Amino acid sequence: MPVYEFTALTGSGRKLKGVIDADSAAAARQKIRGQGHYPVEIRETSARKAARIRPSLLSLQIGQRVRPQEVHVATRQLATLLGAGIPLVPALTGLIEQTGNRTFRTILAQIKDAVNEGNSLTSALAEHPKLFSRIYVNMVRAGEASGSLDVVLDRLAEFGENQHALRARIRAAMLYPLFMALVGVVVLFLLITFIVPSITSVFEGTQQALPLPTVLLISMSSFLRSFWWAVLVAVLAVLAGLRWYLTTPAGRRRWDRLKLTLPGLRDLTVKTASAGFGRTLSSLLQSGVPLVTSLQIVRNIVDNVILADQINEACVELEKGRSLSQFFRGGRWFPPMLVQMMAVGEQSGALDRMLAKAADSYEREVEAKILALTSMIEPVMILVMGVAVSFIVVSILLPIFEMNQLIR
Repeated sequence: MPVYEFTALTGSGRKLKGVIDADSAAAARQKIRGQGHYPVEIRETSARKAARIRPSLLSLQIGQRVRPQEVHVATRQLATLLGAGIPLVPALTGLIEQTGNRTFRTILAQIKDAVNEGNSLTSALAEHPKLFSRIYVNMVRAGEASGSLDVVLDRLAEFGENQHALRARIRAAMLYPLFMALVGVVVLFLLITFIVPSITSVFEGTQQALPLPTVLLISMSSFLRSFWWAVLVAVLAVLAGLRWYLTTPAGRRRWDRLKLTLPGLRDLTVKTASAGFGRTLSSLLQSGVPLVTSLQIVRNIVDNVILADQINEACVELEKGRSLSQFFRGGRWFPPMLVQMMAVGEQSGALDRMLAKAADSYEREVEAKILALTSMIEPVMILVMGVAVSFIVVSILLPIFEMNQLIR
């Protein structure tokens, strides 16, 4: 089939360049219009040149962002269509017609074209790694190999929806304390820079020696009024530097190790990682992905390099003939309950189900832990605010009391 290089305009007016396979220039033009673009220039090109310039339209179309929820919904719809006996290409066509997001519709159209040309769905999805993760692609590969693509897609949708819901609940639990902290900082800043100077100016004209807390308050107020911008720049610079350091391999490793040693963070870090480990590994195994391959995928998504190193060691030991539970039983980080459920699953031949049950348990524990931590943050913040306001009040009242004593 001839290959055409094209230039087109997206619905938002941005220029888009790429290649498309079609029987003729007119057919190529029609395909481009079908993807929601306006073709400006089309010319036939060689297959070799097309291979060099063939882009992922996700990276070219900087327009509507594709949200994870849209991918979950599309996955569920595709599973339903395939489960109803509709062939893959017509199912993808129906999916494109139902998709409102132009960026996502363009990507789905490119996937459909690739499948229509004889490529597997797995290879078509792998062209868009920013949208379809390694977990997604490998589970689809296993589904295609086993002939149960609809079941795997349904499982993928459920997995994605559960992970998204868990993250949403965690974010919601953390939102209120963060808001309270922001309000507290703003209130204290306004008190020190605007309210305090109008009150303490009364003391500055007197010859009275001011108490130490009052002197500190006046100095702090004067400094913030004069150099608030420097304080802001310094705070932002420290945060930016810290963020950069945590992106370096050494910084990331040091922070991840710290999370596993601090008493308050260790339990939460381990249980969060155990929940993600169990849920992801269970989904991959249920879809027919081999155990070692599944562990290699899970290793890359665990958000702690220390734990990822241990999973990497597990891959090596499995290839030597050891069982998963035998390796983790001698490990330091993963909790005993998870290891015990691994052993039961290996003995009964139901490792995927045991891991799913462990993930259910740890997800509930993580939510409860985060709710407990956020409920503790509120009284701590109230206490800090109370101490700060008390310091301001005492610093203002002390010289007033001393003046009253002098008058008497």
